[in-house]
Amino acid sequence: MYIKDLQLKNYRNYESLDATFENKVNVILGENAQGKTNVMEAIYVLAMAKSHRTSNDKDLIRWDEEYAKIKGRIQKNNNSLPLELVISKKGKKAKCNHIEQQKLSQYVGNMNVVMFAPEDLHLVKGSPQVRRRFIDMEIGQVSPVYLHDISQYQKILQQRNHYLKALQMQKQKDETMLDVLTDQFIQVAAKIILKRFEFIQMLENWAKPIHSGISRNLETLKIQYKPSLDVSEESDWSTMVRVFEEKFSAVRKREIDRGVTLVGPHRDDLQFFVNDRDVQTFGSQGQQRTTALSVKLAEIELIHEEIREYPILLLDDVLSELDDFRQSHLLNTIQGRVQTFVTTTSVDGIDHQTLKEAATYSVETGVMEQVK
Repeated sequence: MYIKDLQLKNYRNYESLDATFENKVNVILGENAQGKTNVMEAIYVLAMAKSHRTSNDKDLIRWDEEYAKIKGRIQKNNNSLPLELVISKKGKKAKCNHIEQQKLSQYVGNMNVVMFAPEDLHLVKGSPQVRRRFIDMEIGQVSPVYLHDISQYQKILQQRNHYLKALQMQKQKDETMLDVLTDQFIQVAAKIILKRFEFIQMLENWAKPIHSGISRNLETLKIQYKPSLDVSEESDWSTMVRVFEEKFSAVRKREIDRGVTLVGPHRDDLQFFVNDRDVQTFGSQGQQRTTALSVKLAEIELIHEEIREYPILLLDDVLSELDDFRQSHLLNTIQGRVQTFVTTTSVDGIDHQTLKEAATYSVETGVMEQVK
């Protein structure tokens, strides 16, 4: 899979952009704050219908404009597929093959991307929220059902919290509605946790040998999903439902006292171990970076296994964050297999054949041109 061309209108600092790309490494050069990352973000948003940098879609619209538009053509399974996303103050409209999609969950997954930016190095040492977002975005790319379930879950969670708050403030006395919402919550939550366990197992299977290679066979990586209740990957759906019911019964008074849902996928986390030691607490910066890189490269293989095509890789200002050995390992892995976009202020000091053969673009104040 690769993106053949990209058009932007009123996107961030781009009044307009019309670019064509090659199915190899594309290097985007430019000083900071010129618009390199905005191009990467636009490709990501075209795929995921949301940004990796902001949760406020209005940030994507050029100053004083009413809307932003991203268009692109994807080559996949020997077919050319046009995609279009319009972001306005009223919301988002997505088209696939010129047909408007009724739900964004139907649109996401047509184009698959893996983004690796400096903030992804915080995957290991950052907050649990960062890791939950990572899980949801990655599963969502290959499972529309999961996207739907997460969307349902967020709605029920919001309603349940709202009702708990009303009980806490004694605006409501009847707890029957809480029972109904709790039952709905459990049904969806159990499905989400089962899918996350399955995904983490697959991710670890790919990340383990990659990590071993980068660490010159000195380290063994383990990835564990940490749910907020006592279940494991061996638990089936009915077991999870039963454990959830018992847990909610036990924490009911505390939840009403605090006015918030205390258990569920929104409280879960991921844990990374290198040689059986928690990398977040005991790992060196090098081990944390190797873990993050291994996970990102594993994502590429996992998506390929699921959809039989390689995703598009976006390396946003990340090469300069990696030492020579990790740089080489990354570039060797993608060479000739994955369409890759690299942003950097300079390729000086990166001596690798992949970059020597790359298509190069320069960006200055929201204008991007191919360097011939």
